[in-house]
Amino acid sequence: MILPGFDNDKYLKLQSEKIIERINQLGGKLYLEFGGKLFDDFHAARVLPGFEPDSKVRMLMELKDKAEIIIVISANDIERNKVRGDLGITYDLDLLRLVDAFRSCGLFVGSVVITHYANQPAAKLFEQRLGKLGLKVFRHYPIPDYPANIPFIVSDEGFGKNDYIETEHSLVVITAPGPGSGKMAACLSQLYHEHKRGVKAGYAKFETFPIWNIPLKHPVNLAYEAATADLGDVNIIDPFHLDAYGETTVNYNRDVEIFPVLNAIMEHICGVSPYKSPTDMGVNMAGFCITDDEACKEASRQEIIRRYFSTACSLRQGNANQSELMRVEMIMNQIGLKPSDRAVVLPALRKSDETGAPAVAIELPGGKIVTGKTSSLLGSASACLLNALKALGGIDDDKLLISPEVIEPIQKLKVTHLGNSNPRLHTDEVLIALSICAVTDPDAALAIEQLSKLKCCEAHSTVILSRVDESIFQHLGVNITYEPKYQTRKLYHPK
Repeated sequence: MILPGFDNDKYLKLQSEKIIERINQLGGKLYLEFGGKLFDDFHAARVLPGFEPDSKVRMLMELKDKAEIIIVISANDIERNKVRGDLGITYDLDLLRLVDAFRSCGLFVGSVVITHYANQPAAKLFEQRLGKLGLKVFRHYPIPDYPANIPFIVSDEGFGKNDYIETEHSLVVITAPGPGSGKMAACLSQLYHEHKRGVKAGYAKFETFPIWNIPLKHPVNLAYEAATADLGDVNIIDPFHLDAYGETTVNYNRDVEIFPVLNAIMEHICGVSPYKSPTDMGVNMAGFCITDDEACKEASRQEIIRRYFSTACSLRQGNANQSELMRVEMIMNQIGLKPSDRAVVLPALRKSDETGAPAVAIELPGGKIVTGKTSSLLGSASACLLNALKALGGIDDDKLLISPEVIEPIQKLKVTHLGNSNPRLHTDEVLIALSICAVTDPDAALAIEQLSKLKCCEAHSTVILSRVDESIFQHLGVNITYEPKYQTRKLYHPK
């Protein structure tokens, strides 16, 4: 079990103060490009134990009187139905989810910007849909030779053609469903329009990772590289910061590569750039809030192994390429990690070897590892879940929490009436059956009460699980990984 290593309260305080300081430094209005996830930042929570997944939103809520949100989405992503891998929903649906989530927190969503707009049919339909939902929608257009042709970009034919986004607050947070949406260009376009209107405004960037004031090869920063293997991001020393201040800081390749262009654009807009390096542009204070460096290092090593299994499974499913897996493997080699350094891997593999069928292992909060095997009634994930609940509740291992008389009618319904070829109960079906049994069985009721204790537990499956089982573990907060193989040799594997 990994101990806390991050002071979340200190982070909220320092981060809010830093953003207010930057607003004041840049003239009273700040366009803040927000990278990463504002909600549910589970990656940060995993590598910085003690970081709360909703920390960034809580920080913004402390500034809500000064802040408004603009959500950016690329017309190209709408057109090709781009999907968020962690949620399994398209970017346009995630935008609607984000609007609801911000509003439920009391944060003001001022508008939506559709970038790279070129009359794409799906984008036009989505624009109409947003209008009917009462959202203000603005268009930003493709700019030829962006970002190279700076005189053209900073002109009426470049940024000038974009819609001016009407804003009301001193802090304007620019966020998006995912990378490549055009957040930075939206910020710079607004600077151009504000400058033409005589409004003094500035730009800054909020990226949690890489953390600029910890070592380049720190496992926390390497875990970020593993998480972005699909983007090809590489952490590097910021040469501009080193040259300007003689200080070694960490940034990532894309920000360093684009900085000279970005700096030149800001000079064209404002006459002078306030920044000497990409690190200067950032406002991230996470590095000052690490309280136990070793705890964060170990948490990050485990995250890198999880990313290895995730990438290997994506490759098996046709959603990644070999180079992505090679990048993660290189990171593992740098710090001497093996897949078996994840505590639940070998117990799951041993149980699978013993039974000749898929198996799952879960590590409980005290460090105990329980396993589950495949049977005629239950899948391995379902069996392991029940075994974990029994262990957490101190229920005898031989106790049947769900009798075969309850399971068999569900199996008949699945196979006979619903046409399912797999009669074994998935985890969602097991939890429903367990809830029904809890009405009359105190042990079943006790088992249900243990579900919250599974949050942040680690698990491993010897096969890729169904989307249903994956979703249940996700909702329970279990960090589960899979061997990159399926239970059967079929070509089609329904989610």
